[in-house]
Amino acid sequence: MTQEALSIKAGLKLPTYRRFERTGEISLRGLLQIAFAMNMLSDFDALFAQKQYLTLEDVMADKLPIRKRGSKKSL
Repeated sequence: MTQEALSIKAGLKLPTYRRFERTGEISLRGLLQIAFAMNMLSDFDALFAQKQYLTLEDVMADKLPIRKRGSKKSL
């Protein structure tokens, strides 16, 4: 599919789509329009999925480790 065809299918102006390809910058709405046009909206599910916990122990086991600060070296 050409840039022009995809931008039309996504409902974006061609320069907007080209800037996205060149710089990676686009609004969330524009990104979703492109994903919809490419039938790839399901790929966004993992981004917004929340982990489901069954017990408090599951929550506690999934905690991120606490970062320790490095020791200061005297000069």
